[in-house]
Amino acid sequence: MTTDTDTLLAEDPITGEEIELPADVEVGEIIDSPVTGTELEVISLDPVVLEEAPELEEDWGE
Repeated sequence: MTTDTDTLLAEDPITGEEIELPADVEVGEIIDSPVTGTELEVISLDPVVLEEAPELEEDWGE
């Protein structure tokens, strides 16, 4: 869904609320939910799909 040329609308996967994303957002990009502050990953652009971003594990050089 598109509101105008500057933003895209997506559903927050945690709350179900509609949030605005910049139109130039890319697949794989991590954004912060304006509703919960949770990190979300852009999974798809058509339609715009967000998922909770995976936790990054520490790399201890192994």
